[in-house]
Amino acid sequence: MPDVDIALRALTDDDTFRVIAVRATDTVQAAIAAQKVKGPVAQTFAELVTGAVLIRETMSPDLRLQALLQTADKSARMVADAFPKGETRGLVINKANNVTFALAGGAILQVMRTLNDGSVHQGTVEVPPQGGVSGALMQYLQQSEQVASVIAVRCVFAGDQVLAAGGYIVQLLPGLDPGPLMLMAQRLEDFEDLASMLRRGSGDPKMLLDELLYGMPYTQVGDSPVLYKCQCSELRVTASLATLPRSDIEELMRGGKSLEISCEYCGEDYQVRTEMLRGLLAQN
Repeated sequence: MPDVDIALRALTDDDTFRVIAVRATDTVQAAIAAQKVKGPVAQTFAELVTGAVLIRETMSPDLRLQALLQTADKSARMVADAFPKGETRGLVINKANNVTFALAGGAILQVMRTLNDGSVHQGTVEVPPQGGVSGALMQYLQQSEQVASVIAVRCVFAGDQVLAAGGYIVQLLPGLDPGPLMLMAQRLEDFEDLASMLRRGSGDPKMLLDELLYGMPYTQVGDSPVLYKCQCSELRVTASLATLPRSDIEELMRGGKSLEISCEYCGEDYQVRTEMLRGLLAQN
């Protein structure tokens, strides 16, 4: 398996489990670099981004997912966006609190995903004690999606450098008794720690599939690229400004200087000339 970020999907040959494994190393590294976070915040952020990719992979390929993690006191938040075609980005809010990100004692995970009819489904769960991001994601799947699942995400660092980021999700296929999943969960409890597996295999998702389904015949049924890519553009910036009231646009034009706007996700700078703002006024 090449050292590229990718999600692999598989079905066991007895039609019991669907399994998705992902390598998100480069994607996570780019998201962390864009947000300039370190330490425990970077660890939590990496796991949220990886988890968003995994859960989006369980959906139809043309749908989007956004996951928001918030501390109990609302002093810090982070967001992971997973788009169709594997494009992923993230945002850490309240960077002043860049020392830790407390998940215990009432932290909240909120997941919003688009549906086939264009509407948005939203689910909110409390992060379980000692459960971390993986535990919150599993609770979301079981409570909000009502899908029997086991999910784990992890990121391994060497200093500030991401060595490997990845994870897996095992889901019981619809209509089956939950017994097999309980046996699978017990089996995973005796597995090698995910961080060690990622370090040993450099995040190779094929290795994760082989380890997870050892002794269980399976068929790989698909794969998807995973990459860091922001959705910002000059057109999107202009469209956003066009929604402002006329008085706000006039205020922005005072002084006759170009307006500089920086994307909070990726840091890309955009310059909006006064001529463009004048054109927005003509349309407003």
